Amino acid sequence: MSARWLAPLLLLMVVASALGVAYSVHEARRLTDRTQQLLSEQAALETRWGQLLLEHSTWGSYARVERLAREELGMKLPETDERVLIRP
Repeated sequence: MSARWLAPLLLLMVVASALGVAYSVHEARRLTDRTQQLLSEQAALETRWGQLLLEHSTWGSYARVERLAREELGMKLPETDERVLIRP
């Protein structure tokens, strides 16, 4: 009786194992593709971050701030007689 069920049981186990392997391969490929997408996105974001750092340093440069203070706010460096020295 048990030998009669052995062949179909083994066949069922082999089919289940084959389906498991096929699923694992599919999932590994899907995850590899997703990893590549995320790495590409990371590279793009790192490039953008570098651009933003450069832009930040440009907007905050002393020469630019001084030019804007002179042109837009009418500021100037004080003359020697306009300076006040305060001692603690």
